[in-house]
Amino acid sequence: MNTIESLQWRYAVKKFDKNKTLSAQQIETLKEAFNLTPTSYGLQPIKLAVIQNKAIQEELVLHSMNQPQVLEASHLLVICIPKIYDNMEVENYFDLVQEVRQTPDEIINPFKEFLTNQLANKTQEELTIWNKNQAYIALGNLLTVCAIEKIDACPMEGFIPEKYDEVLKLNKQNLTSVLVIPVGFRAEDDYMKDLKKVRKNIDDSIIDIK
Repeated sequence: MNTIESLQWRYAVKKFDKNKTLSAQQIETLKEAFNLTPTSYGLQPIKLAVIQNKAIQEELVLHSMNQPQVLEASHLLVICIPKIYDNMEVENYFDLVQEVRQTPDEIINPFKEFLTNQLANKTQEELTIWNKNQAYIALGNLLTVCAIEKIDACPMEGFIPEKYDEVLKLNKQNLTSVLVIPVGFRAEDDYMKDLKKVRKNIDDSIIDIK
């Protein structure tokens, strides 16, 4: 399939095949794709929890508006952001830049100072909103990669982050959950599987400016 055919193929799966499991290579592809997601200034203020544990998945169904996909899916992906975001993130980023690119201090320092000031002038609430925006970029990237790789997915906002954080012990890592993505393979009897995709006409969603 080409890219558009793959995007036509994907949909938000309502029922997964409980007997099918993603391969180690497929999961590795999703991990790498997540890590390659573009983020503001390249800071990557996001993490991905990859869960393949039916006991934990079953517990999380209760905190996911009882959506069965959380348990049925091969794996459960949870995109997280820091609860508290501070300048240490900038320090760590530029340490990595120097390690990877051997960029001299005289080139790095002006940009490093700029970012440090940017963060210092934002409230924690503003930083949380900013970081959540990065999580949604990662979600879009993962859904596209899933479509291309023929991995089924169902993006979810309908869950209780505080309960997820508790079950997954994210609080201990200064993290909070933002988005949930069950991934696996669609069930043959998923009522959504063969329905036509409903989208506006291209002319109603695209503005061509020449």
